[in-house]
Amino acid sequence: MIRFSDKQYRAMHWWCEDNSCDGIICDGAVRSGKTLSMSVGFALWAMNSFDGKSFGLCGKTIISLKRNLVHDMLALLQKMGFHVTETVSRNYFDLSFCNKTNRFYLFGGRDESSAALIQGITLAGILMDETALMPRSFVEQAVARCSVSGSKLWFNCNPDHPYHWFKREWIDKAQEKRMLYIHFDLKDNPSLTAEVIERYTRLYSGAFYERFVLGRWTAAEGLVYPMFDSHKHTFGELPQAEFERYIVSCDYGTVNPSSFGLWGKIGEKWFRLKEYYFDSAREGVRRTDEEHYEGLCELINGIDIDYVVCDPSAASFIQCIMRHGQYRVRQAKNDVVSGIRKVQDHIREGRLMISKDCIDILREFTLYRWDENAGKDCPVKEHDHAMDDMRYFVTSLEEDREDGFAAISLKR
Repeated sequence: MIRFSDKQYRAMHWWCEDNSCDGIICDGAVRSGKTLSMSVGFALWAMNSFDGKSFGLCGKTIISLKRNLVHDMLALLQKMGFHVTETVSRNYFDLSFCNKTNRFYLFGGRDESSAALIQGITLAGILMDETALMPRSFVEQAVARCSVSGSKLWFNCNPDHPYHWFKREWIDKAQEKRMLYIHFDLKDNPSLTAEVIERYTRLYSGAFYERFVLGRWTAAEGLVYPMFDSHKHTFGELPQAEFERYIVSCDYGTVNPSSFGLWGKIGEKWFRLKEYYFDSAREGVRRTDEEHYEGLCELINGIDIDYVVCDPSAASFIQCIMRHGQYRVRQAKNDVVSGIRKVQDHIREGRLMISKDCIDILREFTLYRWDENAGKDCPVKEHDHAMDDMRYFVTSLEEDREDGFAAISLKR
């Protein structure tokens, strides 16, 4: 038995109460129950209105779509008596009920090239999850595929910045486009306890708090890391315990500064022990790849490190490290906003500590700001070199978790 709130129930059944709308848009806080109620409502509408038609389910990637939407949707529909036949290799499933069968295709809208994947198909309806994360070309191509008479559009998303194209072109023009618009907050999900809601309010701050908890389309402004406290998150003397492992992070530049950081782990905390920061404009001379490599070796100073995570655009310096064969090198993921969120989480949870001797990263913490004039979430491209090497380091830790494995053996 699942209890739905009034907004969740309306998101499921709006199509049988008001058939004058061409679609629905649901936005708001994370975990507010938008996705489950919309996905079930989409299937109920499709099976009630059509037979032998094709429909589209879209997410940022097919993997995230299956994880966030399809798995729970199909489990609930099967409990309701629907029959599901999945064809995993071709990314679709057939849904049958009361002698009706319709096909549901899965699409990923990762980047601009994704529009070609959905081009050419004819759909009777489409549900787009995480719409604000998809490129405009993909969303518009998906909408154009819905040419069957009676087709409808279903969108859900978490808020982004107020100048995002989806807000300006769809949410702000919902009435003009004959779209039903429903805004959700955390209280609209009756399955969330007061303790869980309180925890979500602690997980975010600044613009991300307003977006993910309050559900507002808010511009990111001010310091990127306002939660960083120079008293709380720095150290003077090294901890007495032994470090379990070491990692080096690199943001490489020729004209721009190069910033390298040596990180050591104790328990759940990572300590930035030392840094190498070379600004050619400040020093009045440029360094070659080999000279920067010498600086890297001096920073490491014989310590057994796991790997060097490096700016992915620094191809020549990566080749220099690999040519010497002394350290394992890993190319960093360079999704800036996603990486910033991960760093914010680490700082907020006290998992990053900075040596007071690392003066350049401490300086950049006070200067690294959001670009208020960019029209999208991005930091100002100034005072960001130590910030970038720290971001590369934190995102590499996420990769470590994703790439982990377990092994067991049986006694014979």
